[in-house]
Amino acid sequence: MINRPPKDGAGCALYVAPLEAPVSLTVSWRRRSAPEVLEVLEAPERPEQHADAAGIQPGLAARMDFSVKKLASDAGVFFTRAVQFTEEKLGQAEKTELDAHFENLLARADTTKNWTEKIFRQTEVLLQPNPSARIEEFLYEKLDRKIPSRATNGELLGQYMLEAATDFGPGTPYGSTLIKVGECQRRLGGAEREFMQTASVAFLGPLRNFLEGDWRTISKERRLLENRRLDLDACKTRLKKAKAAEAKAAAEQELRVAQTEFDRQGEVTRLLLEGIGSTHVNHLRCLHEFVEAQAVYYAQCHQYMEDLQKELGRFQNIFAVNTSFGSPSAGSPGADALRVEEVKPPPAGTRKAKVLYDYDAADTSELSLLADELITVYTVPGMDPDWLVGEKGNQKGKVPVTYLELLS
Repeated sequence: MINRPPKDGAGCALYVAPLEAPVSLTVSWRRRSAPEVLEVLEAPERPEQHADAAGIQPGLAARMDFSVKKLASDAGVFFTRAVQFTEEKLGQAEKTELDAHFENLLARADTTKNWTEKIFRQTEVLLQPNPSARIEEFLYEKLDRKIPSRATNGELLGQYMLEAATDFGPGTPYGSTLIKVGECQRRLGGAEREFMQTASVAFLGPLRNFLEGDWRTISKERRLLENRRLDLDACKTRLKKAKAAEAKAAAEQELRVAQTEFDRQGEVTRLLLEGIGSTHVNHLRCLHEFVEAQAVYYAQCHQYMEDLQKELGRFQNIFAVNTSFGSPSAGSPGADALRVEEVKPPPAGTRKAKVLYDYDAADTSELSLLADELITVYTVPGMDPDWLVGEKGNQKGKVPVTYLELLS
């Protein structure tokens, strides 16, 4: 490319550059307004011929001309496709139909995508029920940042129980039990964390890769195929409307080119759709890994709970007499059959108990209580374990265990 010197004789240097290299010489000897520049570029001659006069690099003018032409061409193609699509919907134009096998592949791909998306979303809910936490994790992934470590619900519950045991006293029955249950809850939370991590890698990851990778590629190629079909049908329409021999020849040439592009794109799309079968095989393997991880998780939880139950079984009597909350249960038929006024203290002796809450007797067989008073209690064979016989002064009656604290 050769840049000519300015006409007013401001310089006479000659600069030669290869066509592939951008021209870096900027002519600054003349300033032009935007309307003048547009007037030069819109001239019927090549814009490069007036680039020097406009004060614009010739390479830039060529690129601008190419962009405008490409934009106009794309707009024309889009309009042609829109007209063809509209006429097909109105029944005014014929549509090239795909073969039955291809339609089956498309239907199978759509079904795979829809159900994979639903399974993926619901698995996310299973692993992380908190919607706010899911949104936070999603944002971290999009920002390509590491997701902060978050304690599971079981781990939080266990931590609260251990802290409560410290305040209540680790040596008390309630405190020691809280420690045992809290440690078990922390182990359950840890097992849940391991399960979430394993399931996310082995199951959620492949599903996400399919939706964000393979399916996007398939969707892109399907859109291209639909565009090629619209172009092909538009060429068929133009061929039918052509009257002159030259117009028919041009339309036939366009039709052959459009048919070739359509067939090529159809083959590419077909190969991608047939790959859905291998996707099913991969997801089947991932599903087995998910089930295995879930089985391991529930087996761990079952073992932890069995061990906890064995430990708590040693303190069953302590739990029965030191429960501080709850409402008294109605007496069993065996207890109702007992005539409390005829019951006598057992030979093993009696125990003292402190009343925790006020209690109003429901009938004459029960004994009303006032908080903080001391009474004598004992049990008799056949009586409901949730009730004791209480005495204070000359009064006698059934009293609920949950309202008492045994002192001796």
